[in-house]
Amino acid sequence: MSLPARVTTLIVAFLAVVGGVIFVVAHYLLGGPPTVDFTASGGQVNVVMQTDASSSPASVPDHPTWVSYFIKNPVSGDWVHTTLFQVPASTRVHVTILGYDGSTPVRNQVWGQVSGTAGGVAYYGGTPVKTVNGWNGPYLIQHTFAIPGLNLNVPVEAGPGTCSTGPCTNKAHSTTTFSFETPAQTGAYRWQCFVPCGLSYLDGNGGPMQTIGYMMGNMQVVS
Repeated sequence: MSLPARVTTLIVAFLAVVGGVIFVVAHYLLGGPPTVDFTASGGQVNVVMQTDASSSPASVPDHPTWVSYFIKNPVSGDWVHTTLFQVPASTRVHVTILGYDGSTPVRNQVWGQVSGTAGGVAYYGGTPVKTVNGWNGPYLIQHTFAIPGLNLNVPVEAGPGTCSTGPCTNKAHSTTTFSFETPAQTGAYRWQCFVPCGLSYLDGNGGPMQTIGYMMGNMQVVS
């Protein structure tokens, strides 16, 4: 091979490596779901979410059928496919979760106990509850919203129906509400669902259960 040909080959190989590095950085390090920012008003924040049995192919083409959370942007009112949100420290957070998924009982009744909320209760359609059996009612569970670092756990009531792909906008949903205080300590607090809902994965614990943007995420607490 002539010298010019070897030089050209090396340049092409070098550019291929650089291109691969750029792709990895952009796709895996800089990419990912956005963070929804909630600003306190009068020391309080209202966070609205929904759970869906299937994600939208348009917004999440990699995993269109995965079960997922969505968060409502407080400014635009749009449903954002993310599980990352930001709230101020030492603030009362009022959470509303619209449930569009069917029931999947918890494997451990620890996750059927409400903890870490104001008054130690969550509200199912306005009715306060402290413990949910999840197997024989009167309420059924679809997912949980839990922040282990704050000892916060809320079983989310199963919905009366589902829609084909999220985010859902029909009225056939459950409504789970609760409130809690954000800590004074700033930082990222992991939250996730502890109901095994990763269909087609071993024991239901893979896929969306361990992926940010689906059934787990971070609550960023800022000053």
